[in-house]
Amino acid sequence: MGKREELVSKLRGTPEGLPSVEEVRAMLASDPELKCVVCYARISFDGRVKDAHGVEDQHRDMTETARRFGWLVVYRYTDNDKSASKENIVRDDFEQLLANLAAGTTPDGYPIHGVMAVNDDRLYRRPSDWERYLKAFTTQEGRVYHDSNGIQDLYAEGFEIKGLLGVAMSLSETRKKERRSRNSHRSRAIRGQSVAAWRPFGWEDEKVSLRPDEAEAIRQAVKDVIAGASISEITRRWKEAGFITSRGNAFQYQTVKQVLVNARLCGYREIKGELVRDGDDQPIVGEWDPIITPKEWFAVTAKIRERGRGTGMPRGGLVHKYLLTGILRCGHVLEDGTVCNNKMIGIKANDWLKYRHAYMCKKTVDGGCNKTYKRGDKTDEAIEELVIAKLERDAASKAQDVPDWDKADALQRAVRSRNELERRWHDDEDTDIDDETFFRNLPVLERRIKELRADQRAHEALKAEAEEAQEDVRNSWGSKTLTQKREAIKKVLSAVIAVPGGKGNKTFDPDLLKPVWRTSE
Repeated sequence: MGKREELVSKLRGTPEGLPSVEEVRAMLASDPELKCVVCYARISFDGRVKDAHGVEDQHRDMTETARRFGWLVVYRYTDNDKSASKENIVRDDFEQLLANLAAGTTPDGYPIHGVMAVNDDRLYRRPSDWERYLKAFTTQEGRVYHDSNGIQDLYAEGFEIKGLLGVAMSLSETRKKERRSRNSHRSRAIRGQSVAAWRPFGWEDEKVSLRPDEAEAIRQAVKDVIAGASISEITRRWKEAGFITSRGNAFQYQTVKQVLVNARLCGYREIKGELVRDGDDQPIVGEWDPIITPKEWFAVTAKIRERGRGTGMPRGGLVHKYLLTGILRCGHVLEDGTVCNNKMIGIKANDWLKYRHAYMCKKTVDGGCNKTYKRGDKTDEAIEELVIAKLERDAASKAQDVPDWDKADALQRAVRSRNELERRWHDDEDTDIDDETFFRNLPVLERRIKELRADQRAHEALKAEAEEAQEDVRNSWGSKTLTQKREAIKKVLSAVIAVPGGKGNKTFDPDLLKPVWRTSE
């Protein structure tokens, strides 16, 4: 358990040193004025330090106030780092408080005569929570409630309406703050200013200049992912190199993916996954140094998002140890004249052999014929040479196969139409565009713009990948990972038929490997 979790745990439940339930009841019998109260503390954001100092300060203040009034704090409820204004956030301790108020006692059996909070918005910010709290609080008579306004009489006539007005004002202020934050965020984005709360991986602390070793790791990762490497391989590589996130944590699959799909890499600004654009519909370029080009960013994001059925998540497939596992197929002719055609598996070779691995057809109990065996290193070399030669032939013409994007004019027209619609709607003298007309036509134009931009990104990705293919295939092949090589092989080969060499024939013959090339689609 971390220090923060340990502190929050201490701020929950029955305080240490409290007399037993029987002793407290005896105290109440001798002093009818004594109040047993519970304290509720909450904070929406625990800050960057994450040390729970906010809720700790609240409980300290409430304990001191209770001491001045002569009240006995019998239980503490704490919801740290949790918003009270968002419907999808469940505040466990708040829910427990409501249940205990309705029951009349704490989980340990202490009576509840009152509730304390440093402010009412710590308890509730939404009308539904206020109504639930008031109902639970007033299940018993004579309870006290204390916040920054002093002791409040929640039983008084009209207090329910007063509470709702307070909630409404609190919600209004919350929305104002959110709106100001969004407007400020967007304004800084349009100016191209960095708004990252933490130092982005790849940049120095001032978030503008590059940190050379991290930036180079990102460049290589982008290049490798475009060429077929998996995010898992990049994650493993960064861990081995000792890289950590700007928050000091080890890289995981998701954090690596977030780094690689961030538009900041190519200098662009984005908000919630959408590029921020200027009046001419061009992406805003930030004030920081870019690590890669926009074309490379379009290519790597398209590559990542097409995996895992568009989610970019790991698909959970097998991680192969050998290059041609599942690609090689057994070419042994069976007694009935048919070919076995089972996928061959990679195995570790015996220690006395000169090579480290081999490929063989599965045993008969596993559906194979167990008749074909191929030396691993020579087989890999032969197929790699065939694939490299094929890729070299394709690379020269591949870039020419991707024409220029032909929908730029359509995108410009859609943007102009949307801008003109908005201009006319804001123009009080233009009576032809009322609210109904505006909101009926705007979604159509927005959807068209979104579709065209998605098509543009896909095209840019194809173009970048095609340009990447023009590099020296043979020289770059050696630096590829096993996954990258397998992906490259499967792009040009449907399978490789491995024909047995016959009894006693131990000389490796590459002609017994029959490639089945993929036809161009």
